[in-house]
Amino acid sequence: MSEAVPARLPLEWIATSLKRERGRAGLSLSELAKRAGIAKSTLSQLEAASGNPSMETIWALGVALGVPFSALVEPPAPRVRVIRAGEGPAVASEQADYVATLLSASPPQARRDIYHLRAEPGAARVSEPHIPGTVEHLIVGAGRVKAGPAGEEAELGPGDYMTYRGDVAHSYEAMAPGTAFVLVMQHT
Repeated sequence: MSEAVPARLPLEWIATSLKRERGRAGLSLSELAKRAGIAKSTLSQLEAASGNPSMETIWALGVALGVPFSALVEPPAPRVRVIRAGEGPAVASEQADYVATLLSASPPQARRDIYHLRAEPGAARVSEPHIPGTVEHLIVGAGRVKAGPAGEEAELGPGDYMTYRGDVAHSYEAMAPGTAFVLVMQHT
């Protein structure tokens, strides 16, 4: 049985979202690139729908803009939406064998995003703090994952749940092959 390859995130979605959110924030290309800690040329490429942004780059831009990750990657929503296993807008990490697939972004009244994540043993995926007030809820479906804020990590197995502040440095590390979990990010 072959494993499904994650769908590549359409660059047009990112480009449109970045331009929209940068305009809302009233930031120049230079100022946003500086705040996000990325090269201005990288941001320019992303707004031109070219390049191959990593999860870390998109997170840094979201934090610099004060918006959730999902605001930069979610496609326009149809009335009924089904995302089959192995499909959906997926972004890979540069740090570890870790892929996040956005399942549902937070509508304005809910302020939460839902992701399906898969990870393999190896390097940990270290996450910088998200926007202030973020809380993460993690539920393991398969394998084992060590996750949580630095110094407060816990190892979880199938069916285990944990919640922690997402606005502090935290990490996720697969402890078994085929690790998969659902992550709900709550934004206040």
